[in-house]
Amino acid sequence: MIAELRGLAEAGPFTPEDWVGSTVARFGSDGAGLSRLTDGRLLRDAIAERPQAYLGQAHVARFGADPQLLVKLLNPGQRIPVHAHPGREFARRHLGLAHGKTEAWIMVGTSVPRPLVYLGFRQAVTVERLHAWVRSQDSAAILDALNPIPVEPGDAILVPAGAPHAIGAGILLVELQEPADLSVLMEWRDLDVDGERDGHLGLGFEVALGCVDRTAFTPDRLESLRRGRAEENAGPVRPLFPAAAAPFFRAERIRPAGGEVRIECQYSILVVVDGRGRLNPSSGPPLELGRGDTILVPHGAGDSLLTGSIDCIRCMPPQAGA
Repeated sequence: MIAELRGLAEAGPFTPEDWVGSTVARFGSDGAGLSRLTDGRLLRDAIAERPQAYLGQAHVARFGADPQLLVKLLNPGQRIPVHAHPGREFARRHLGLAHGKTEAWIMVGTSVPRPLVYLGFRQAVTVERLHAWVRSQDSAAILDALNPIPVEPGDAILVPAGAPHAIGAGILLVELQEPADLSVLMEWRDLDVDGERDGHLGLGFEVALGCVDRTAFTPDRLESLRRGRAEENAGPVRPLFPAAAAPFFRAERIRPAGGEVRIECQYSILVVVDGRGRLNPSSGPPLELGRGDTILVPHGAGDSLLTGSIDCIRCMPPQAGA
């Protein structure tokens, strides 16, 4: 589905994700996952050379030369195993890292009759039970303990760090996350992954499972984490996430509907999910955009106009002044 969105030949069976605007490498690698600009430079290096041009003075003053954002296109060919991501405090204490991995999903397309994601335990789980499930690799019990959530294109869900979760097969989504590749696996039986070796961030499961939020994700709590299709007709610019996402990232759905939308200067990544249009920045030449394009807009481009019959997702870091 990623290849179809981008208008490319099918990339093969083992490419379920596409990292966009990445300044971080995959966990344990020496560079895999880093994004390159069209001139061949690593985005990480380009930002380090000219941080204010890319990120803006206020962002650099607060966050340094760190864009605070990683965007992915995801399309799992099978259900992703249940896992969780550490929060910032856990990552700082145990891994010496500045970022945990709060993330959020924006559903773009589906190819199965009943697409599902899974988020949070339905009831509180004791630490002893969680460890027993992982030791015995009781996948059925782990998955049954989670909330299954039917999804459709247009849904957006915030996934706080620590929340156990999984993504079902046949879903194409745009994911925003903190710029870190940190996952603690809870199941891996019959999957092409060595969970005993790679599932605990090198910490051992006794420590790593301490990042998991074992509290109950009630219906009200789940509802507070999502924005749905009921707001599809809310205008040409629609915020996609609840307020709890603001310390980590922001996203908007932009649909000029043949008109124009002004975009204020801000480091951002545009993911075009449908249609065609044009981006006219204050500084630099206009860009013709079409379905499947992913565009990095630096702060230095100034205010821009987005025009045309285009449907895109604008992904942004947290506000520097927030």
